[in-house]
Amino acid sequence: MNRLLVAALAAGTVRAVLPALRRRPPGGARVWDRTNHAGRTVSLLEGPAVVAGCASVLVVSPTAAAAAVGGGAMGLLDDLAGGAGSKGLKGHLGALRRGEVTTGAVKVLGLGVVGVLAAGSVDRGRWGGSTLAGAGLVAGGANLLNLFDLRPGRALKVTLLLGLPSAAAGSGVSAGVVGAGLAALPEDLQGRTMMGDTGANALGALVGTALVEQLGARARWTALAVVVALTLASERVSFSAVIARTPGLRELDAWGRPRS
Repeated sequence: MNRLLVAALAAGTVRAVLPALRRRPPGGARVWDRTNHAGRTVSLLEGPAVVAGCASVLVVSPTAAAAAVGGGAMGLLDDLAGGAGSKGLKGHLGALRRGEVTTGAVKVLGLGVVGVLAAGSVDRGRWGGSTLAGAGLVAGGANLLNLFDLRPGRALKVTLLLGLPSAAAGSGVSAGVVGAGLAALPEDLQGRTMMGDTGANALGALVGTALVEQLGARARWTALAVVVALTLASERVSFSAVIARTPGLRELDAWGRPRS
């Protein structure tokens, strides 16, 4: 299927689903309202709309669509049932060691299962080190993208930077990533909606699956090393602080947001 059509289908799905959800939010608007970094109330309904857009890549890759929906489901659990206690991978794993099962820990384990199933499907059940790297790339990508969802539009910009080269190289799945990301960007930049774990995990899993479909063994391990390094760095370093003091990154991060 033509990549432009896949991108258009993903974008059209997001643009159709988001206003429908905002008109009739499941469980009521308060279920989905959160307070962002600036103290403003924003809606998490963008997340389910993004998942729907990601799922439209079913037309080119059922495996990628399933990975996105699975990642989104794990994120939705954390968005709606998660507490404010343990934060980050270290926090959730620490809680597990104390015998406390957090929704974040369930999400991490669930994303691992999603990654294994997606990579196994791409490799048609031929398990090996390369498939293991692929599984880590899907799960790690879903988690990593969520770590960037701290300011309006930031995670979506990262998504587009990752998806555009892959789509240009021929990936229909990445074309879907670009379409869904672009469609969600306007409201996200304005601070009216946000993806939350639901949308970020879905898009991250989709990006990861696209890479697994395109990369060989060595490239998978290299990509996974980058994902792991950034994830570990996030436990010690604030991405927001690094971006704020880095010329170029600072301007790209701020692009499109209203000036306060």
